Amino acid sequence: MGLTLTEKILQHAVKNENLTRGSRIGLYADQTLSHDLNVIMTYLALENMGLEKKKVPEAFQYVDHNMIQADFKNADDHRYIQGMAEKLGITLAKSGSGICHFMHLEHYAKPGKVLIGGDSHVPACGGVGSFGLGVGGFDNALAIAGEPVYISMPKIVRVTLTGELQPFVSAKNVVLELLRRVGVKGGVGKVFEYSGEGVLTLNVSERATITNMGTETGATSSLFPSDEETLKWLKAFGREEDYVPLSADVDARYDEDIYIDLTVLEPLIALPSLPDKVVRVREVEGTPIDQVMIGSCTNTSAQDLLQVAKILEGMDVASSVELGIYPSSRTVIRELLKSPAYRSLVTAGARIFEPSCGGCNGCGFAPATGAISLRTTPRNFPGRSGTKNDQVYLTAPETAAASALRGVITDPRDLGKKPAVYTLPERFDDHQKDYLHFPGNPQAQIIKGSNITPIPEFGTLPDTVSLPVVLKTGDDITTDIICPAGALYLPIRSNIPEISKVSFHLVDPTFHDRAKALQGSILVTGANYGQGSSREQAAIIPRYLGIQAILAKSFARLHLANLVNWGVLPLIFQKDQDYEAILPQDVLQIENTGELQEGQLVLVRNLTQGTAFFVNLPLFQEDIDALKHGGTVNAVKYKLQAEGARA
Repeated sequence: MGLTLTEKILQHAVKNENLTRGSRIGLYADQTLSHDLNVIMTYLALENMGLEKKKVPEAFQYVDHNMIQADFKNADDHRYIQGMAEKLGITLAKSGSGICHFMHLEHYAKPGKVLIGGDSHVPACGGVGSFGLGVGGFDNALAIAGEPVYISMPKIVRVTLTGELQPFVSAKNVVLELLRRVGVKGGVGKVFEYSGEGVLTLNVSERATITNMGTETGATSSLFPSDEETLKWLKAFGREEDYVPLSADVDARYDEDIYIDLTVLEPLIALPSLPDKVVRVREVEGTPIDQVMIGSCTNTSAQDLLQVAKILEGMDVASSVELGIYPSSRTVIRELLKSPAYRSLVTAGARIFEPSCGGCNGCGFAPATGAISLRTTPRNFPGRSGTKNDQVYLTAPETAAASALRGVITDPRDLGKKPAVYTLPERFDDHQKDYLHFPGNPQAQIIKGSNITPIPEFGTLPDTVSLPVVLKTGDDITTDIICPAGALYLPIRSNIPEISKVSFHLVDPTFHDRAKALQGSILVTGANYGQGSSREQAAIIPRYLGIQAILAKSFARLHLANLVNWGVLPLIFQKDQDYEAILPQDVLQIENTGELQEGQLVLVRNLTQGTAFFVNLPLFQEDIDALKHGGTVNAVKYKLQAEGARA
């Protein structure tokens, strides 16, 4: 039996050789990726571990998320980050150089390698045939320290692409079509591997658009083969020595098959406020819009912006619309400056921001109250734009540009324009001056600003949990709801006492005060709890506020790992009626939590209603043992202390 592309890559990276679907596997990273928003917790953990130098072969640090610098907080974080990068020997991209996922794709992503990073969109590197795994900050710390990161071996889905994309129907529409079919929960526990003749028609930046946004299905990762297109990309950045041809064997075994005919795809759009609410642009064309944002790690390659410039050429953005553009890297900006493209964008009326995550995470260019914003970003979760009750639609750059011109949602094919013909340059105007290469310096100066607070310390899991329900929610609670994004909150992301004050404020503004007053509680929620970002603060905050267990219909993969790391007991309802019967403030009792075992059913008593029901424990025994210590963070700390005592 042959191997899938996923199996070929992972077999060299696993702690044990068991790649059986559903088994617990420990992955060693070839590379790690960090960005300024989530890495503070990572570096605090590494300081606690006493790590003096990185142990992963290659580690990279980017500064692209917290770029407002309205006061000292962001600047202090960036200074601390540079000090830690210098100490540990981590390559640092200077602030403003570009968005981490695209910059990494340009300069360092390698076919056949495993990239572990503290961000959910790390699978973007799948565009060159690298296996990207998004994790929380603590797991990222483990990877940098040369330790394995554990996941459940995912199922592998083959997505066969046939045909060729038609004019004004770009790669973003491929992943929107995938989301239309499988939804935001359909990729949980899976890797999407792309194959078929249609793959040969897509260049690396187009492939990365698809693998990047594949995260919104809940997928563990997404992968394209490494082929001649990969080689062209690597040559364009002077790194053809990184090329390795890599593809699945013809007799590889897949768990599912999906077929997408590129030729018949047409412009698609996701309605507010989930990425899987996908319809044809034709179905909503004519809807008035107020704002257009073209940007994010998903959709501002040189190809994307050259196409946008061609659409805008010689025309003006509608007077009722504000258009903002976030290029993905300085390399892309230099490419635009080679042609009339940059001038076309500016002359048409676009605002061009520095290459950063910016408006995607609500850190700039937020829409007005009640405004409709059309965006090329990967997510449109409620409030993520920075505006409460926002109305964000997700679409491809061509639809965004056409709509900006007409002031209403517009199918770009209706403009009667000719598309830009894009050819990948033989060599990009690429400057390594965007990076600082540190060999490692134990004497590096580490300066912590006053906004960087110590990691909270938590106790062990009690033998019996008997606590009231502090909050009951519905399905698809995102990490943006648990720990909000936006310019007001991102600067305090590493200050758990402060950021906890706005946790769940979009759902229940009283949550923080009630949870704090209870000093111990349980949260009850629906399906796909914790979808979205990798931010581990969404697990730390509930723990800090006294939540000891979360009962859900299902959990997002990455968030489930974060809950285990920080000592929150995750349990899954067997029956929907058990979820429905629970009322806020009911007291639930979970007995014998100190004796939990893998595969067992856990009895939950509703002491208020005098009922009882069983729930599932969705963890391996190693994770359960860590929970008993109060989480993996505690378990690792105890292990290091014991090793130090023996030494």
